[in-house]
Amino acid sequence: MALVSSRGKTFKFCLWQWKSKNYNCLFRFLSSASGDEKYIQRSIVPTYHFQASLPRLPIPKLEDTCRRYLDAQKVILSSEEYETTKRLVETFQKQEGQELQKKLLKKDKMNKHTSYISEPWTDMYLEDRRSLVLNHNPFIAFNFDPNEENNHQLVRAANVIVSAMKFKNSLDDQVLEPEIFHLNPKKSNTERFKKLIRYVPSSLSWYGAYLVKAFPLDMSQYDRLLASTRIPLLTKDKLVTYEDSRHILVIHKGNYYTLDVIGETGIIRPVSEILINLQAITMDDSTSLQSPIAALTSNDRDTWAHAREELEKSNAEVLKLIDSALFVLSLDDDEPKIPEEVTKSFLHGDGRNRWFDKSLQLIVCRNGLMGLHFEHSWGDGVAVLRFFNEVSEDMRENPACSPAQLAALDLSSANYRKLCFDIPASVENVISSSKENFDSRVNSLEMETLQLFSFGRDYLRRKKISPDALMQLSFQMGYYRQNGKFVGSYESCSTAAFKHGRTETVRPASLATVACCQAFDKSHKAGIEEMRNFIMKSSDYHNQIIKNAAMGQGFDRHMFALRHIAQSSGKLPKIYQDPSFARLNHIILSTSTLTSPNVLMGGFAPVVPDGLGVGYTILDDSLGCNVLSYGPPTDVRGFVECVRSSLEDILEVLEGRNFKNTSG
Repeated sequence: MALVSSRGKTFKFCLWQWKSKNYNCLFRFLSSASGDEKYIQRSIVPTYHFQASLPRLPIPKLEDTCRRYLDAQKVILSSEEYETTKRLVETFQKQEGQELQKKLLKKDKMNKHTSYISEPWTDMYLEDRRSLVLNHNPFIAFNFDPNEENNHQLVRAANVIVSAMKFKNSLDDQVLEPEIFHLNPKKSNTERFKKLIRYVPSSLSWYGAYLVKAFPLDMSQYDRLLASTRIPLLTKDKLVTYEDSRHILVIHKGNYYTLDVIGETGIIRPVSEILINLQAITMDDSTSLQSPIAALTSNDRDTWAHAREELEKSNAEVLKLIDSALFVLSLDDDEPKIPEEVTKSFLHGDGRNRWFDKSLQLIVCRNGLMGLHFEHSWGDGVAVLRFFNEVSEDMRENPACSPAQLAALDLSSANYRKLCFDIPASVENVISSSKENFDSRVNSLEMETLQLFSFGRDYLRRKKISPDALMQLSFQMGYYRQNGKFVGSYESCSTAAFKHGRTETVRPASLATVACCQAFDKSHKAGIEEMRNFIMKSSDYHNQIIKNAAMGQGFDRHMFALRHIAQSSGKLPKIYQDPSFARLNHIILSTSTLTSPNVLMGGFAPVVPDGLGVGYTILDDSLGCNVLSYGPPTDVRGFVECVRSSLEDILEVLEGRNFKNTSG
């Protein structure tokens, strides 16, 4: 089977802080060596130029949220259940919701430096006591380098280190291009625009961009991208970032090494030195394999917190070196070739060659296949995908080394540091049980992939149909064909257009998709033109809810924030105790996409035991998905086959042809 694609530190940003940091960056920038060797980009517009003037995430009107909530419930509830829920929502809107809305608006007014969702949403992650593995951390796999010889494991690893450090330097010195969504790139994504906008004060710069339909995005999460980690603590974890870090953590065969890769002035260590150290590390057999201590980071957070407290008594320095590393580089001995092997390698590995608390892990397999695995509490896909794309393209276009350099290495000059743990007997027992638990959990995963070359983004745009809407329709139709019902569904949508925005939930299951799915049922007598109209209506509705979500006008985050305030007072309104609320938020279909030409595939585990984790991709000439489940009673292969038949039937209708429905 072919491989397929798929799919914080929040800070108070004041103008005086920006100026102070910017002058320091300017000094380092002017005194640096060649930009091509140090930077991945040299933007004339400072990285955080728009941050001070970004608009704030709006709080929706209570009546809009209640209406949207009921719209989502209509799809999954019976008429009787819906009437019960409707009465609860009406009471909430008139009574408790009014008071909670006032408190939320007041709190938001007192915290103008951030968004109303940023703190409680981050806390939601940090307070979750479940394991990070499968429950939160996703992965993205890189495409192979088109120059095959550069897919040598050590060459690939050295190149990604150098490109990642160039990204870091550009970010630190504020010469990384600001993240901007260009609605009219011919006017805004130009040198003329950049030369003008850089002179607009930061307090007004967003408005200047808006005039030419350019929308700068929040970049506050970038400060947590590198040199950050999540520390396990009882009840609630914490995020820590080490701004002066200059080393990475290399893990090979379950052993841990630190390697300095950048100097104090941002000068990247010579690639020959990096290669020597990587080669020496892979040849290090001076000691036997340590206990799989990484398995501790895969355990539930309270168990890990207790074990870490014991471990720190004799390993404080070692743990700090791990925590403060810029990122983890895992050198794996496996050679994944099929999608299932790729997913297993990058989503969880063997529990030895990882440190799941780190904000970022780069994994390079023996065959040169490379993936990125990230911890989710600090940030979302926008920052991670930007890093992924910039590093991918720099490695491809400006490789720092080639296999020819391996022949001339003098390993006697290696200067890495091997980390050795002093593990108490009590922690050894926890490591053993953690590894057993890890193996049991990851072995329960089942997965299936799909890639369809019949059509893609280009074809759908010619038909004036949203590619994303069509993929979401195929998931709803596939699940309906397989199970005869509609369930709680989730699509992630970024709200990075606002200061400290995170994500909003899109509810792909709608009355429009229900009508369309039923029109395609074999017992339905709808004609081709009627079915085509159903597709168009479904697409139009999906476009609208995506737009609403991106503009902060969904309902899930608003209801989450209201509930958070209610819980702090100890009085939870009945709307949140209604079984229908739990049913809607029991996400059977969890979906997300990180489409990019640099992405080979990506994925994540289901968020509930009977659910499906659907990572999907939309390319110019193909559509694909990578779907995971926890096995029976969920039939992941049956679901993917139903998605395939749905896409094929939709294409037949769009082409004006009759189709043979194969659903059961």
